[in-house]
Amino acid sequence: MSLRPALALATLLAAAPALAAEPPTEAATALHCAHLLDPAAGKLLGETTVVVRDGRIQAIHAGAPASSDGRVLELAGQTCLPGLIDAHTHLTSETSPTGYTDQFRWNTADYAIRSTVYARRTLLAGFTTVRNLGDEANESIALRNAINAGIVSGPRIYTAGVPIGSTGGHADPTDGYRQDLAGDPGPKRGIINGPADAWKAVRQHYKDGADLIKIMPSGGVLDESASADNPQMTMEEIKAVVAAAHDYGFTVAAHAHGAEAIRRAVLGGVDSIEHGTFMDDADMKLMKEHGTWYVPTIIAGKYVEQMAAKPGYYPPQVAAKARQVGPIILATAGRAYKAGVKIAFGTDAAVYPHGQNAREFEYMVQAGMPPMYVLQAATTHAAELLHRADQLGQIQPGRAADVIAVPGDPLEDITAMQRVSFVMKDGTVYKQDGKPTAP
Repeated sequence: MSLRPALALATLLAAAPALAAEPPTEAATALHCAHLLDPAAGKLLGETTVVVRDGRIQAIHAGAPASSDGRVLELAGQTCLPGLIDAHTHLTSETSPTGYTDQFRWNTADYAIRSTVYARRTLLAGFTTVRNLGDEANESIALRNAINAGIVSGPRIYTAGVPIGSTGGHADPTDGYRQDLAGDPGPKRGIINGPADAWKAVRQHYKDGADLIKIMPSGGVLDESASADNPQMTMEEIKAVVAAAHDYGFTVAAHAHGAEAIRRAVLGGVDSIEHGTFMDDADMKLMKEHGTWYVPTIIAGKYVEQMAAKPGYYPPQVAAKARQVGPIILATAGRAYKAGVKIAFGTDAAVYPHGQNAREFEYMVQAGMPPMYVLQAATTHAAELLHRADQLGQIQPGRAADVIAVPGDPLEDITAMQRVSFVMKDGTVYKQDGKPTAP
């Protein structure tokens, strides 16, 4: 190579970093809202403009948009809210009367591909962030990564990967299998028997790239075992999971229907109780003392109760448990609210069809919670549970530009939350005028 071309190449390479350090700035987008919900203050504001730039909230001011160098999106007659958070989903599966046999026909890829559809439905329903609390083979980790990379559309996902539980318990993926297929799943698949296994399972989750830990210290409804509420993890096992999780910066969510399992989970140091169907007064007092969150998932209990009435939808032992749990869960949520237990919004999506998450708001109001409280449960409360209160759950300058809108006033008619007309996540519009867009 001659000296002159070499010098020219060196000059170009030296200039490249400077050019790359100054990416173009997006023009601002102004959202003109008839009303704006401020969940932190517990107030519904009047006409408000939200200015978005580069995926963040840049400014908020009362009234109509001032002169702008970008576009203005008119949301006349609509209430703007922070993007909603569902703290209990399962985006890689969905209820079906053939679900118990599909698992022997479908590959992991089948579930993963379907999960992209479920994720988009969830986003279009106004849920811009979810906690995914359990899958079969870490498919939700791949889904999270694909959404983060912009490959598919969906909510921001914090996933637990596979759940952790005991042999034959609610987390055991081989419940109901014939003996030669069941095998003996171990910590790599989330099945533990003793504190040493607990540490290994948590460390495996860290290796796999999970964001948090989900444990199953009680029986459940949809597995093919006999009990929905018996305790299935020892105190020592729960404490070991929590200790290991906290070492790795994980929070711990506990699926727990039965009162004894709830007691053990709270004393063991978990961050949240999911479902909590048979929670008693002592459990509620304990949860208040420990600051443990409660995620009721009323819609899941209601849905399984309805499906249990359809012959053949569930195996007989599952239908029996569904009829037991369904009628109780709404009343438990109401009692927990009156007792002062901290409540975050979550639905157990997949137990019912994805995209119907907002029906939970109506059930929470029926349980005796005020409309403002249930909206806070899906915004500021859920953000605090996720340890993302400084990033999510409010429309404030510097935060992620997650904004949704619904027609009318959801404080007057909570069912408005089932009619989301506008969805923005990280500054990108995915739904406008009630119709999906193609970002």
